[in-house]
Amino acid sequence: MALSAAAVAALSTAGVGVAAPHVASAAAAGCEVTYTVTNQWSGGFGANVSVHNLGDPVNGWKLTWSFPAGQTITQLWNGTYTQSGSQVTVSNVDYNGSVPSGGSTGFGFNGSWNGSNPVPSSFALNGVTCTGDVSTPTPPVTPPPSSRQPCDIYAAGGTPCVAAHSTTRALYASYNGPLYQVRRASDNTTRDIGVLSAGGGADAATQDSFCTGTTCLITVIYDQSGRNNRLTQAPPGGFPGPAPGGYDNLANATKAPTTVYGRKAYGVYVDPGVGYRNNTTNGIAKGDQPEGMYAIFDGTHYNGGCCFDYGNAETNSRDNGNGTMEAIYFGNIKVWGYGAGNGPWIMADLENGLFSGVNQKYNANDPTISHRYLTAIVKGEPNHWSIRGGNAQSGNLSTFYNGPRPNVPGYNPMKKEGAIILGIGGDNSRGAAGTFYEGVMTSGYPSDATENAVQANIVAAGYR
Repeated sequence: MALSAAAVAALSTAGVGVAAPHVASAAAAGCEVTYTVTNQWSGGFGANVSVHNLGDPVNGWKLTWSFPAGQTITQLWNGTYTQSGSQVTVSNVDYNGSVPSGGSTGFGFNGSWNGSNPVPSSFALNGVTCTGDVSTPTPPVTPPPSSRQPCDIYAAGGTPCVAAHSTTRALYASYNGPLYQVRRASDNTTRDIGVLSAGGGADAATQDSFCTGTTCLITVIYDQSGRNNRLTQAPPGGFPGPAPGGYDNLANATKAPTTVYGRKAYGVYVDPGVGYRNNTTNGIAKGDQPEGMYAIFDGTHYNGGCCFDYGNAETNSRDNGNGTMEAIYFGNIKVWGYGAGNGPWIMADLENGLFSGVNQKYNANDPTISHRYLTAIVKGEPNHWSIRGGNAQSGNLSTFYNGPRPNVPGYNPMKKEGAIILGIGGDNSRGAAGTFYEGVMTSGYPSDATENAVQANIVAAGYR
């Protein structure tokens, strides 16, 4: 279960903990900082930091603080940092340096700790201390599951789900079956993990009880659509697998804890070598047929290996040429294609190319995107496709590409084959890392309005 703590500091004129309104006679600089531990594990943690400017507009910022227990930053995004001992300075990057009065900016990082991981007690913005109380807030109250879940929304939009995979929650309001299956190492017994109620979140307590004192692996990710497009251990393909016989590895069932609807759940943590697949599917788009897909990923867990994908792939686990795939890719490899910044990017794996837009390599409109919980969308129809994405915890979707198929031979028309992959490339390339929480594939090309409604449902699920 994700741990959270927040440090909130506001410039005050009356005394500690009393935030003063920003008026003409107030100090020129002031801030409010929210420091949230989003996830914590043995020796490590992830955190998000939000900075709210209460003073005059800022053009270029530095936020400084001191870690109280020797914590160390190991990776940071949406900023640059230096650390000397316990003292940390984080500076803006080129795209988030300007913060208007009343505006906000932020960044995230992964860190290490030893012994304890307390919250920093104070922060300073451009050298001005933000004074105030430091507190641990009450966890937010998350609303119950919606009466319409993502696949109900897609169906209402005329593009029904033909595959629906999640280890965290039901993707139909009426679904009351198993989400996934785990196998424990102590005796190789398996157990299905279902939902707490129809349309609700995962029954993680059953997994915890079943796996006590031993290791569990995720052996099956069930398809909630009724088409039996379940995902299981990926077989060998054109790219050799790491395990005896060439089969890919299975994910450790406890490496991606999260919360949904305020309760504990687990994602699918893909280390290099882990892969899931179904080569004999029912109803998945083939040839140039239209389809859509979305997935929720951990936007901070990625690498430059090939290829962390979810979507449509070859049915023989081999590279069958340009246009034989259409899958969501997430990571920062630049061999075949890339977008703005240093990555990671949401791109489309169309086989023999990761595409960020119409061009074969660089497309400036596909941004670096690394939300802790990330909504990633790829959809395609004859000579038309799109990339969309957003923060799975708040806000709306953005469209990063919407236009014709790539200007490279072999992708118009498409030659999709209709297998489903997770965590690997179409030829079983299995060098990638990432975390998957939920995703679907549809029949037909979903409208933006349908996807926007799905995004609102995802945000309401309360991933933390």
